Amino acid sequence: MSELREQIQGVIENEPVALFMKGTPQFAMCGNSERALRALREAGAPVTAVDILPDPAIRQELTSLSGWPTIPQVFVKGELIGGADIVEELAATGELEQKLATALGPDYRESRAEHVVGVA
Repeated sequence: MSELREQIQGVIENEPVALFMKGTPQFAMCGNSERALRALREAGAPVTAVDILPDPAIRQELTSLSGWPTIPQVFVKGELIGGADIVEELAATGELEQKLATALGPDYRESRAEHVVGVA
């Protein structure tokens, strides 16, 4: 397994909520990444963001790991939730908050800090 693949796998497995996006939470470089981030923020998720733009290999490894072809990709406790459309739909029905509470515990909102991690 490549070092890059191990890093990506580590983020997916170890971060409560991982968002692989184009850009950063401060400067999203794509509308779908922005939509997914907004839905997660509104649900109170503690988001760890990974910008896939610096290196095309990040996207290739992520897609081969997840089987999901598009960006953004949202993972909760290692489980792929989906992209922007799915995350928005889950948020609209309240299911996103339920998933977060089930996976992270009812107090998940208390650790709302967002941070960005790099993989390279």
